[in-house]
This record gives sequence, structure tokens and C-alpha cells, in this order.
Amino acid sequence: MTDADGRALPAGFDVSRLRVLVLRRHAELDAAIESRQWFDPWVFELDGDGSASPSEAVYAWVAGFATAMEFFPQLLRLDAQRLREPLALLYRHLDADDLEDADDLIEEIESLEPPADLSEAVEELVRATLLLADVSRPLKNEPTKAVRTPRPRR
Repeated sequence: MTDADGRALPAGFDVSRLRVLVLRRHAELDAAIESRQWFDPWVFELDGDGSASPSEAVYAWVAGFATAMEFFPQLLRLDAQRLREPLALLYRHLDADDLEDADDLIEEIESLEPPADLSEAVEELVRATLLLADVSRPLKNEPTKAVRTPRPRR
């Protein structure tokens, strides 16, 4: 399946190159998220005339995330309080009418200042993704070093 609707690829299309590229990108994102490092989300560039909003530029990323949540809703079963901020940072780029049964989330979205520019919108995508990872893929605690307690001399 190459899209959310499950449409078949054109006859004769060799999917092997696409699969390699998708898996490579997945590995890049997985490594960055696992180590809580910056990554560059692929977003659309804004029109030079200034008529497009930052939300229009990041819409495809957010819509892809929302589609993934339909197919893989396990994330939404985790700590709702900790999910609220990152989901608001993402879903604020969608039309509020598309958010069903999300009054708390809409309230959170309305409390946010809109991103000033594309750079800020992209930073918030990355921040939201890493906050979601903190909930869904918590970092393993570093092993504590054994502390030697001095023994009294005899």
C-alpha cells in the first residue's frame, strides 16, 4: 500500500526503489527521534509572494501524522495529559471542524500563539514529535553506577 486509500500503483511501476527510499527515510527519522535529536521534516516551501501561511507549508506533515493515527491509534491510548501539548502543536494546523470530540485539545490549540513563520512552524513539528516520543518511547534510564560505601577499618 502506498497511500491511505490503498490504491494500486500504476501497472509496471517498480516499487523497489521507492521502498528503499522510504525505508532509508524511516531509519533516519527513527534514529533522530530515538536519540531526541533534531531532524528536518519535509515540508512545502511557502510561495514567494507571502500569501501562504506556515500552516499551509506544514499541512502535509500534519495530515500524514493524523492519517497514521487513524491506522495506528495506540499512541492516543497513552497518557492524555502528556499528549495534549504535542498534539495541539500538530493539530492546530488542521481545520478545527475536522477535530472530532476534541474539546480539550481545541482549548489547548486556542491558547497557543500561531507560529510567526515557517521556521517556527518547523521547529514546533520537531518539538511535538520529540514530546510524543517522550510519551510513547521513553528513554531508558541510564544504569546507575554502583556506589561503594567505605568500610570502617578494623
